[in-house]
Amino acid sequence: MKMVYTIGEALIDFIPHEIGVPIEDVVSFKKMPGGAPANVAAAVAKLGGRSSFIGQVGEDHFGYYLKDILSKNGVNVTHMLHTNKANTALAFVALKEDGEREFVFYRKPSADMLLNKADVQEVPFSSDDILHFCSVDLIEADVKYAHEEVIRNIKQAGGTVCFDPNVRKNLWDDLDAYQKTIQQFIPYADILKVSEDELAFITGEKEEAKAIRSLLAGSVSLLIITRGKNGVSFYTKDDEVSVEGFKVKAIDTTGAGDSFIGAFLYRFSTMEKNASDLTVEELVEMGSFANAAAALVTTNQGAISALPDLNEVKALIG
Repeated sequence: MKMVYTIGEALIDFIPHEIGVPIEDVVSFKKMPGGAPANVAAAVAKLGGRSSFIGQVGEDHFGYYLKDILSKNGVNVTHMLHTNKANTALAFVALKEDGEREFVFYRKPSADMLLNKADVQEVPFSSDDILHFCSVDLIEADVKYAHEEVIRNIKQAGGTVCFDPNVRKNLWDDLDAYQKTIQQFIPYADILKVSEDELAFITGEKEEAKAIRSLLAGSVSLLIITRGKNGVSFYTKDDEVSVEGFKVKAIDTTGAGDSFIGAFLYRFSTMEKNASDLTVEELVEMGSFANAAAALVTTNQGAISALPDLNEVKALIG
């Protein structure tokens, strides 16, 4: 089984006790572990895969709590560092009635942003490994160049790179710079996962078909477009495959996209082939599996705490 490495932010999500209340009117919050790359690593491990998180948290109670949670969920935390130069990132969340979210982040700077190239040079990548990253930590800080270092190293080793931009516009002061940064990192990806509501921002194309063509024009072997409750579409140079989602009562969509790509990478990690070699039949099976994992996460609050195990996913698929 391949090792799935993820790099980026691990943070604390503060989830509101009240639903359908604007964030400025929320009275109380519940602490939950989060951060997209950390969620993905936990999703892989919870399903029975091998995962390792590369990142940095503060030398504070929140940082040690996150490291403990990931370890208890089966994630290798050898490359999860601590610093006393900044605190662990925090995110306060408001939930709408349909489970959609509003975020307020505290990270100017946060510990994850201070991870540097020297911190990640010794990660032992091989040709069987997978590296997954997002865009939150591609800001102009040390952590951006730590990303470039690990991407370069896994590429040299012959491994697979997966990029999920996971757009968070409220974390960037300059949206043009954000768009250009995402576009800069897309050519590194063998697998690119984008939600349908991010397509126009990432590509600058309002028409979906044109946006898809632009993302497949380069080195991306497999484009994954998630469509929420409507499932997922896969695009390769030659094929298009759509897989329906599962109908559930969603109460919190936090971590749904992370659970999807984590479940997909778990299935991919069990296969002895490259992303470009996946068949239509395999994509249908993997899409159904990942859709089920994502749907299950939305039925509970939080991200890591709501992640399903293998038996729960199989039960929903039936």
